[in-house]
Amino acid sequence: MKTFIKETIVSILATLVFGVVLCGLYPLVVYGAGQLLFHYQANGSLIESADHKILGSEWLGQNFTSPKYFHPRPSAAGSGYDASNSSGTNLGPTSQKLIDSVKAAVEQYRKDNNVPPETLVPADAVTSSGSGLDPHISVKNALLQAPRVARERGVGVEIVTAEITNATDGPSLGFLGEAGVNVLKLNLTLDKITSK
Repeated sequence: MKTFIKETIVSILATLVFGVVLCGLYPLVVYGAGQLLFHYQANGSLIESADHKILGSEWLGQNFTSPKYFHPRPSAAGSGYDASNSSGTNLGPTSQKLIDSVKAAVEQYRKDNNVPPETLVPADAVTSSGSGLDPHISVKNALLQAPRVARERGVGVEIVTAEITNATDGPSLGFLGEAGVNVLKLNLTLDKITSK
């Protein structure tokens, strides 16, 4: 009986100690380290205007539909770019619904960007990402949209393509994946340039 009581007391004390350390101290240390060392990233990588209004996160896609803006990847997240309902279409490559939607998206993309029939449309321009929140588009996608954006903003294509280069993030760790253009950063930069 003494062994049972002793083991019960040890178990209760161990549970309390681990509860305090793992549910209290450890999260506080991690939170504090994140705020101290990675403040921008730990708080959502939020992009703010000059008057401190939050414009978005550099890691979440937004829906830009005006012709003067670069358009992001299509989104299947909720009603589109809904961070609380992140998802893809979950349609397989043999799905007629997917085939039809991609065909329609290709036609619309060609029309919007005056892309000739012999030019291939990048896959990221007509298919949604797995999360529906991808903030990047491919460099090729951005370059095909550049003439439309330059025309709508009344600036030279060379200015827009230079900003595409500035908004391009390289592959993760220098070798994982492909380079991508952050649509929100690019559109905000072009807003600043063309408003001057």
